[in-house]
Amino acid sequence: MTDSPDVPNSQKAFVPLENNPEVMSHLVHQLGLPPNFGFTDVFSIDEPDLLAFVPRPSHALLLVFPVSSTYEASRTKEDSTLPEYTGTGPSEPVTWFKQTIRNACGLIGLLHAVANGEPRQHITPGSDLDTLLREAENLTPIARADLLYDSKALESAHANAARLGDTAAPEAEDSVDLHFVAFAKAGGQLWELDGRRKGPLARGALGEDEDALSEKALGLGVRRFLSTEAAGGNPDLRFSLVSLGPVFD
Repeated sequence: MTDSPDVPNSQKAFVPLENNPEVMSHLVHQLGLPPNFGFTDVFSIDEPDLLAFVPRPSHALLLVFPVSSTYEASRTKEDSTLPEYTGTGPSEPVTWFKQTIRNACGLIGLLHAVANGEPRQHITPGSDLDTLLREAENLTPIARADLLYDSKALESAHANAARLGDTAAPEAEDSVDLHFVAFAKAGGQLWELDGRRKGPLARGALGEDEDALSEKALGLGVRRFLSTEAAGGNPDLRFSLVSLGPVFD
């Protein structure tokens, strides 16, 4: 992610993750998601032949994009009307993590993808991920962020995964202009989950047969984001997308 007042330069920094399905799958498997779940590239959200290669159902999408002035203006405007999120406990509709580690937006997005909806039900009991989420459940958002910040298991797993990308990883202290956002289906809703926001954002209801890659979910999530960028005059609509879904032998 970019340098911003959301995460001061005084905070510790991680090596940014590459939005690579092998990297993301390795990290969640290392933490405790079973190998029958994994990430897959989504090469198009408009061409049915390419979408057909993505295993379904899609439980969550991770979108990575260059941070633009259009995005920042849209984010700031929407957040200005929202209260700071204070949710905690098992009655929360989703588990949300505030980002306080620099360059860790990929990790936060990944945690949002696996901590909510169907994947949450399949996390290996006693694993690092299971332990982390159980500890986080009854904490306030600030205390949750501190839990992630201080987690040695999370930091070690992240560092291991960051070395696996296809391209040379930047240094932890480098300024990176890319940001990750997760769109996850949980409780019959599509949620936009971003640690730089004031809290989780419910984007709209989804039917039982509508997953994170359904036409309705794309309209509420990824296409909505791209439309906002285009309407703001941003000529740079580069983005990368991976889907969390089943892994078939």
